[in-house]
Amino acid sequence: MIVNLKTVVPDKLVCRPGKRREELVDVGGTGLYCEVRATSPGQGTYYLRYKDADGKTCHQKLGTTTEIELDEARRRAKRLRAEITLGKDPRADEKNRKSVLKMDDFFKDHYMPHAKVHNRGWKKKSQLYDLRLKEKFGSKRLDQIKRHEISSWHVSLREDGLSPAYSDRFLSLLRNILNKAVEYEVLEKNPATAVKAFNIDCNRTYRLNSDELSRLVATLNSYKNRPVCLIALFALSTGMRIGEILKTRWSDINKEDRALLVPASNAKNKKSRSIPLNDSAISVLDQLDTEGKYDHDHVFINRRTGKPYTTISRQWVKVREAAGLPRLRIHDLRHQFASLLVNEGVSLYIVKSLLGHSQISTTEKYSHLAADSLLSASGQVAKILSGAMPKSS
Repeated sequence: MIVNLKTVVPDKLVCRPGKRREELVDVGGTGLYCEVRATSPGQGTYYLRYKDADGKTCHQKLGTTTEIELDEARRRAKRLRAEITLGKDPRADEKNRKSVLKMDDFFKDHYMPHAKVHNRGWKKKSQLYDLRLKEKFGSKRLDQIKRHEISSWHVSLREDGLSPAYSDRFLSLLRNILNKAVEYEVLEKNPATAVKAFNIDCNRTYRLNSDELSRLVATLNSYKNRPVCLIALFALSTGMRIGEILKTRWSDINKEDRALLVPASNAKNKKSRSIPLNDSAISVLDQLDTEGKYDHDHVFINRRTGKPYTTISRQWVKVREAAGLPRLRIHDLRHQFASLLVNEGVSLYIVKSLLGHSQISTTEKYSHLAADSLLSASGQVAKILSGAMPKSS
């Protein structure tokens, strides 16, 4: 029925008796009409009727009468007709939007398969996703996730009692997922990129003074749990990550060349590296009797189970308490190794290589420890310059 919608909207939006729906077509042949349904008297929905490039009649929703006024509906219809004339296809745009994957589907079918191959911590990522991201974003299409929503959610994590560092881990995972969606051309841009992390400095590295170091070494050489103490001594002697140590096999070790190969499969950055074995590390290996005596080729074997160690967290608590160092984490032994090197004047680039850091920026956190060494080196220059100055007559 052709009417002047100005005289109908919004007072008379009802179907005639016996009609379930009606189209009230606006005058002027603009293609604008208002659909009215018997189930929703007093309101309707504006549509634009048009023909696509194939001559097929199509209908594009513009908004409901409760959302927009008639004048706005007419403006939208006019603008959309002009775009269609220039070749735009509103239905194709809508179809493309609806084809964008939901977060859950993208995470399960695309992100996780990639992470399992390329990221050693993929299980932790899956746990983090299930803890917080799934409930908030899982049912949303990726293109529906907006920056302000991410920012508000990030802040809400702190309000829920999470630490700044832990909250940032969830944000980092979301940012990483959306980056992968951009890489796969599912999204045009990542809305999480501009969301600021809390970036609270939570570095809990515990560095030992000389008395504490002496006490620790004495404990590691005498405490009853010898296998765990030897693992700790090996960490302190080589600077290796505890995970790398527990995965080390006798076939990775060449005692004659005093070298240990960390295979790429065991390294955090998936790059193999060679570790020089100093006298302390060799002494640890000499105290072990696991070579060729078990079904496993691993160096450090749990004698009670006959299997390689996968963690020593609980046992380490008892060892550090025996040493009177209740705050010392097992990972701090790696930091202690690096600190000792830097304080002896070893360059950060050599320390970087020994620790297996991918970037020098990671190693630079030890740079303040090198102050005395740098001052000493600078003093050598002063002596040379002083000797080169002409003697006063």
